[in-house]
Amino acid sequence: MEEAYNYEKPSAFSRGMAVKIRPDTEMFFVSGTASVGENGETLHKGDFKKQTERMFENITGILGKEGLSWKNVVKTTIYIRDIDRDYEQFNVIRKEFYDKMGLQVYPASVCVEAKICRNDLLVEMELIAIKDETVQTI
Repeated sequence: MEEAYNYEKPSAFSRGMAVKIRPDTEMFFVSGTASVGENGETLHKGDFKKQTERMFENITGILGKEGLSWKNVVKTTIYIRDIDRDYEQFNVIRKEFYDKMGLQVYPASVCVEAKICRNDLLVEMELIAIKDETVQTI
């Protein structure tokens, strides 16, 4: 099966990812994170693109506080309020972001339509990262 990033309309995820993990390796889980500000307020109401960009910014900050980057991310789950309307735009933003982060292998991923915890949030992501300098994707 061809990888999603090689499709006619490329998508920014790998079908699967095998990771060798040593016994002292840490897994890091990021809860659903969206376009929220310092005090938890929703930012960029009604603007899917800006909410998506802010979501990536927030997650980058969370990873950085743990000494991690997007290169440590092995699995993402994305929740989109209106997948028919917004998935194509999301995928373009995600691919541009991953390429900007220098990812050679995109994380495994699933994207689903869902009601998000607040009506004014349009997109949310949770993820799993591996914290170990010796982790290699294969």
